Amino acid sequence: MGSKINLIDRIAADIGGTFTDLAVITESGELYTRKVPSTPENYADAVTQGIEDILVGLNSDKNELLEVLHGCTVATNTILEMKGAKTALLTTKNFRDILELQRVRVPELYKPLYEKPKPLVPRNLRFEISERISFDGKILVPLSEEEIIKCAKKIKSLDIEAVSVCYLNSYANPMHEVRTGKILRKLLPDLYVSISAEVLPQMKEYERTSTTVINSYVGPPVKKYIESLVKQLKNSGFNKSRLMVMQSSGGILDSDSVVKKPAQIIECGPAAGVIGAQFMSKLTRYENLITLDMGGTTAKASLIEKSQLSFAEEYEVGSGMSSKSALGGGGGYALKLPVIDISEVGAGGGSIAWLDKANSLKIGPESAGAIPGPVCYGFGNEYPTVTDANVILGYLNPMGLAGNSVPINSDLSRKSIEKHIAIPLSLDILSSSYGIHQVANANMMRAVKAVTTLRGRDPRDFSLLAFGGSGGVHAVELAKTLQIKKVILPLAAGVYSALGLIWSNLMVNETLPFLHLTSKFSIETLNKKYKLLENNIRKMIGGVYEEIVFERKIDARFLGQAFELTIDYPSNEKKSNIPDILTKLFEEEHQLRYGHSFSGEYPVQLVNLRMIGKRRPKKQILPRESIDNYQHDNEKRDVYFGPSIGMVESKVISRKKLGKKPIKGPIIIEEYEGTAVVPPDCIVKMDRYFNVIIEIKS
Repeated sequence: MGSKINLIDRIAADIGGTFTDLAVITESGELYTRKVPSTPENYADAVTQGIEDILVGLNSDKNELLEVLHGCTVATNTILEMKGAKTALLTTKNFRDILELQRVRVPELYKPLYEKPKPLVPRNLRFEISERISFDGKILVPLSEEEIIKCAKKIKSLDIEAVSVCYLNSYANPMHEVRTGKILRKLLPDLYVSISAEVLPQMKEYERTSTTVINSYVGPPVKKYIESLVKQLKNSGFNKSRLMVMQSSGGILDSDSVVKKPAQIIECGPAAGVIGAQFMSKLTRYENLITLDMGGTTAKASLIEKSQLSFAEEYEVGSGMSSKSALGGGGGYALKLPVIDISEVGAGGGSIAWLDKANSLKIGPESAGAIPGPVCYGFGNEYPTVTDANVILGYLNPMGLAGNSVPINSDLSRKSIEKHIAIPLSLDILSSSYGIHQVANANMMRAVKAVTTLRGRDPRDFSLLAFGGSGGVHAVELAKTLQIKKVILPLAAGVYSALGLIWSNLMVNETLPFLHLTSKFSIETLNKKYKLLENNIRKMIGGVYEEIVFERKIDARFLGQAFELTIDYPSNEKKSNIPDILTKLFEEEHQLRYGHSFSGEYPVQLVNLRMIGKRRPKKQILPRESIDNYQHDNEKRDVYFGPSIGMVESKVISRKKLGKKPIKGPIIIEEYEGTAVVPPDCIVKMDRYFNVIIEIKS
């Protein structure tokens, strides 16, 4: 061991379906990374073991570590696998069917037998309570506490684990919900209780109910996991380490706050990678980026415009593709919390290739995961995966991955593809493998188009920033199909979500309803509401006031519309000008989003006040280099680039062998964290920030 290295006080761990990625940057700028197989039986094992491995390698004291930054898929997987808590719902009398009614949306227009997703709370576990509040907060029917007590007794007898409370118009007056919550928590102390007034105090009955139910449904599993990880870290000697968890909105939050509102981490893992991409966008001035995060189980895409994140006003989870739902939707469960606009499909390195009844080649959504993993791992899986195809094509090292820490048996891949794909389709193994590769690309294209063309954006106006363990293998071919001319592979691309966690900051989002026309509202009342939001955020973040930066935003719509758009609240403006400026800002956003505006025809209505509180970032340390001892010395191997090019002998080099002067492909760039494929019709170089820049010439 060398001399003691003085670490930054934080380390990041991001759990994926196949690998758990870890990263830390030292004060001198050295980047240390680790990939360890995820441990589905207890994900905390991989996290603690990975952290210990890194600190031992650095000869660093555990007590130096103040923050463990964490991204996970626990909440997402709970919904996808339908393994959440047995949940009950209390709602206003005559409104228990809101989960079935949803919205008038059909995601598959030409499928007349389409069925909506099964509600997370079955009808027999939804209970109606006598109470009623008007849209403006007046009590029309008093709350029946007697009915709540009877409900509590019945819930106790049904082995229910969680309860949601969502009353009509409670956003305008939460009194009944708050009282119901107190009664339930007293009578059912062991149950997880969510009330919509705490989870989502906003208009829209279905979205508010759905979000609150999701919060309860994932609450017990998330609580169990977070508490287990905290305990395991303490038992492993990390006595000073505070667990911070990534939110779907792109900021980190302490674990206690996450347990209270777990719905806010549904997309926490993918969000971390996008935060890293935004950081790199600002640094390099590549302002317009499509991000592609391809891991072992899924592929995720997001959009960065002018170095700003894209957020979803409406989001759905649990469907074939998790995404913003404003232009479609209906295939999943509505989640109306701040979420970075990320589209996700089941296409990763571990996704299984299979043939349907018509002998059409399909990829995923089933994944081999970490255990048993792809066939080439030799752990018992017999069905071919995307990784197996990439091994046969020569894209991946046929001897091992992650610096040869994961041995590869290419013969097993070959036999599996031959048996399950090649022979049934009467194809050779190379053609079959390339077909698997291409179908995986086609699946990922759905995610990319969901954040570009379906949002009125042309992919050709963007560069593709690819990361994740498999991102560099597929990025160029996907970019060619989309006519994108530049692909960027950041340093430590294979663990980039972990690196994004390192660059994240503590953040809290708070919302309050504010239903007023821009022509008829009090600036004083509005400021009082914002002050209330500010005080709530300060309590959650803690620390001194000067360390927190606040951003005001506001939801608005034309009067009569059912959906809102979020705009920035104008700063440094005279009070008298604010109504007109808000109207103008909304009309401009509406024109940009939809190509038209109703300016002058309909008044603009404010709906919700939003405030984001961020802890002022500490000085961000840029990686000076990645400590990667995985080097190459004049290595070459045969690589297949499709029927038009065929098999070509390609150089295998490390990132460090690249310079500012472009060199022509074919080249395979191999690192500990991942692999990048540079076809013959491309040139590649490295910029000052160690990003690999691939330019497509064809």
